[in-house]
Amino acid sequence: MPAASEGGAGPSAPALPVTFRPLGPRIVGIGLGVALLVVFAAAWISFGPDVRARFTFFQRSTLVFLGALGFGAIFALVRSRVDAERGRLVVVNGFRRRELAWEQVVSVRMPPGAPWATLDLSDGTTLAAMGIQGSDGARAQQAVRQLRAIVADPPH
Repeated sequence: MPAASEGGAGPSAPALPVTFRPLGPRIVGIGLGVALLVVFAAAWISFGPDVRARFTFFQRSTLVFLGALGFGAIFALVRSRVDAERGRLVVVNGFRRRELAWEQVVSVRMPPGAPWATLDLSDGTTLAAMGIQGSDGARAQQAVRQLRAIVADPPH
């Protein structure tokens, strides 16, 4: 981020451990999960007993599989987080978990319009940190500032 968007002298690092989780995607995920459950239940109940009896085991299994797939995708989004601990940074994106030593993290970026924060690593690669979502606005900017403060003065 440009220096003008840093917000002054910069915040002090928060007490560790601290976890950053996206608020907007969690609310949407819970709402979608409930809506998906209601729609599936309403559709099943709306079928008469004679129609439900004609469903084969394979057809019922397919419906259960599709429902589980939908819930799995929602759960992966809701599960994303960034855990800053004394000895490491843990980034959970969906079902992938990556543990980093503080020395591996060079900087934290989230330019305007970015969907989530990005970590620049010492090996020249980047890592998405989906636990800090740009859609959270000021909350996400505060999380980026706090994570930057930790990266600037990593715990020993």
